[in-house]
Amino acid sequence: MSEGRKMFLSVMAIFLIYAVIFVLFEDYDRSALSPFAEPSDWHLLFFSIFVMSGLGWLLHRYACRMDERISREQAAKESRMRRQLTNNIAHELKTPVASILGYTDTLLQHPDVDEATRLQFIERTHAQAERLTALLQDISTLNRIDYAPDQLTMERTDVSCLVSDIVQETSLTLTRHHMTLRNCLPGDICIKGNPSLLYSIFRNLIDNAINYAGEGTTIAISAEEQSDCWKFHFSDNGQGIANEFLPRIFERFYRIDKGRSRQLGGTGLGLAIVKNAVLLHGGTITAENISPHGLLFVFTLKK
Repeated sequence: MSEGRKMFLSVMAIFLIYAVIFVLFEDYDRSALSPFAEPSDWHLLFFSIFVMSGLGWLLHRYACRMDERISREQAAKESRMRRQLTNNIAHELKTPVASILGYTDTLLQHPDVDEATRLQFIERTHAQAERLTALLQDISTLNRIDYAPDQLTMERTDVSCLVSDIVQETSLTLTRHHMTLRNCLPGDICIKGNPSLLYSIFRNLIDNAINYAGEGTTIAISAEEQSDCWKFHFSDNGQGIANEFLPRIFERFYRIDKGRSRQLGGTGLGLAIVKNAVLLHGGTITAENISPHGLLFVFTLKK
């Protein structure tokens, strides 16, 4: 139901109550029931009906126009966002595709290149293909959240076990960066949600910390149970983020250091996936710097 129709029905409901009181109670202290004794009473009632109907119609027209204006503005905003997203995707795809074409063209045009150079080009081509695959997977994940949330399977998921698996998967990378991950989650966290998206939340947060917190840092994950949700704390004692950049870190394709992010293989969509997945599970998420240094994510997930 549109806002215009809601407003019109609200005015008519108020008037109906007023009319019933007016008809049933002749005196204003509402102490007795009495039918109308004078024609002027009926004239006043009909005049009131006419005035209130006209007012309701005018309000309805005004609200409908406001609905149309809001719809146009929303459509224009969504169109701008789609164009911007399309441009960003095209820009992000251009780099790995150009690199792959460059390396393969070189190999095709110089078949007598030495084996070491050939192997180096193949490794770089493979790395760019992996980056392209990761980007397409992230875009696919966001599209599912945006356009087909009702098609996502929701089931009871053991988040404690899920995070333990991620810790095992990332252990070699953590060791290579001389980082420590303290998993302080209780062992009984179960949430009704989409297992793939719940995995993406914690995996993207850990990958983000590995890439940007700095070597030798410590990552900590903890949670506390609340009445209808679990509240998670994800922190690292790395270099943190300048306060002016914090409000934008969940935007799609937003990077503080674009060159470094691409060098590390980031797609610019990790934290956007985290935020949208948290919202899809009925939660909220915030990010803040912590003292003396580091970054803290606080988010909730409904049980």
